[in-house]
Amino acid sequence: MNNRQLFLQHLAQTTDFPLMIEVEKAEGIYLFGPNGEKYMDLISGIGVSNVGHRHPKVLEAIHAQLDKYLHLMVYGEYVQSPQSQLAKALSDTLPSHLDNVYLVNSGSEAIEGALKLAKRFTGKRNIISCVNAYHGSSHGALSIGGNEIFKRAYRPLLPGITNIQYGEMPDLEKIDQETAAVVMETIQGEAGIRVATKEYFQALRKKCNETGTLLILDEIQSGFGRTGKFWAFEHFDIVPDILVTAKGMGGGMPIGAFIANKEVMGVFKNNPLLGHITTFGGHPVSSAASIATIEILQSESLIEQVESKANLFKSLLIHPKIKGIRNKGLMMAVEFESFDVLKEIIDRAIELGVITDWFLFCDDSMRIAPPLTITEVEIKEACRIILKSIENS
Repeated sequence: MNNRQLFLQHLAQTTDFPLMIEVEKAEGIYLFGPNGEKYMDLISGIGVSNVGHRHPKVLEAIHAQLDKYLHLMVYGEYVQSPQSQLAKALSDTLPSHLDNVYLVNSGSEAIEGALKLAKRFTGKRNIISCVNAYHGSSHGALSIGGNEIFKRAYRPLLPGITNIQYGEMPDLEKIDQETAAVVMETIQGEAGIRVATKEYFQALRKKCNETGTLLILDEIQSGFGRTGKFWAFEHFDIVPDILVTAKGMGGGMPIGAFIANKEVMGVFKNNPLLGHITTFGGHPVSSAASIATIEILQSESLIEQVESKANLFKSLLIHPKIKGIRNKGLMMAVEFESFDVLKEIIDRAIELGVITDWFLFCDDSMRIAPPLTITEVEIKEACRIILKSIENS
């Protein structure tokens, strides 16, 4: 059996229509197939490859760590240099009171840890999240998700969850003294790149302060330079109580984190001790890759280039079928009339060598979130192919 047959026969499937793109190698913004196929990856593996595929400095860090050790012990017991250095490097990107990092394996796991932490610290049980939010697919993360289509088959889920409308000021009144945490994507991703106002976020921060509610910001997609700042919350002059990150964090390796201050995080140490446990969290190879990713973002000025690259996309993607473009940096949604129109364009673009996508809760808009390393020449070529796909669809 060839790889495609093995994929269909033995690998668990999540749809009846997987893309079935077979990849033999990846480098920079490109994926290469076994028969000479070449694709521009304009979605970064859904927000993961912020520094491109197989960045040389990430590979160097991985190789160096491979020569030292792999997994040694469950998280939090041994002093492992990659974990400690990564925690410090993350803290250095953040306001001073976000100085305590819990390393995990993925965004969903980071959300689970953040939810537990908020309940344990506040002693409260109610959680507020947003309509059309996506925070992951595990049971707790699904519970705070904001779309019933994905939830109904798995109920009962966590009790005490209330959804509010992202960006709507009146809904902030639903935050009260019984609310343990508000969990919110700083930039809504799967809703189709929705960006609330600075005034909204500042009102949210104020309401959480008044009610003793922890503010958990989900930057699983929007962190690590994606929006033109290292963290998306920097655009709004607020600071969360707990920050959640993953995806672009590992340079292509699996890793996530939730970050708070030492007082908040300290509740995991007692009553019960080992209040949150992970075996592979902060795997030394993934941690080494993450340190390299931070260094790349800072030393290669990739974050400073985000806005001009996004503006170039917007200046080139002009066509009567394009209804508008929403974005925060290189987190972009190109809107069309309907899913049927968009799907044909996406399929045609893949045939021509450009991979794009739609959003879970917004199927009339094209996702564009390329590696931040994409060049102006590559942007122009990608846009040329997208426009050609629109014309030929």
